[in-house]
Amino acid sequence: MPREKSDPDSNVVTETVPQKKLKRPTLYKVLLHNDNYTTREFVVAVLKEVFHKSETDAVQIMLHIHYNGIGVAGVYTYEVAETKVRTVEAAARENGFPLRLSMEPEEG
Repeated sequence: MPREKSDPDSNVVTETVPQKKLKRPTLYKVLLHNDNYTTREFVVAVLKEVFHKSETDAVQIMLHIHYNGIGVAGVYTYEVAETKVRTVEAAARENGFPLRLSMEPEEG
């Protein structure tokens, strides 16, 4: 509820408008899951083309996924993350790969 103040030197009443606090949107991690069929080259290509990673970063992420079973391709707002997941899944299917992706909210 706005508070009213009265300036003793004038007959003007001013109103303080409460400021709305903007909440940052929840960010989502796009996760790639390792499988025994999708080639390393395809994963690197996806990381470079869809997630805009450098060759070096793409190879490092791919190796992390290969050895750990899962890895983060990027962190985005919900809509962007969902679009990237759908884009990569469609490309994987077109190339005959069962590559699986998922999204989860980033904590913090």
